[in-house]
Amino acid sequence: MLKFVKGYMENIEGVATYPMISLMIFFVFFVVLFWWVFTASKEYVKEVSDIPLDNNNQQNIEL
Repeated sequence: MLKFVKGYMENIEGVATYPMISLMIFFVFFVVLFWWVFTASKEYVKEVSDIPLDNNNQQNIEL
């Protein structure tokens, strides 16, 4: 099976570009995420981190 896939993939023109595109998307995503983490305002982070502890906004769940 692997031999078939390898032979098939060798016949596709430009097949080497797909892994490079995937790597670039992965790299860009994490660079943007890293940038957002370090530039997010401290007030926003504090507000979002307090959401799970805020009892006023929780819905009453009845079992």
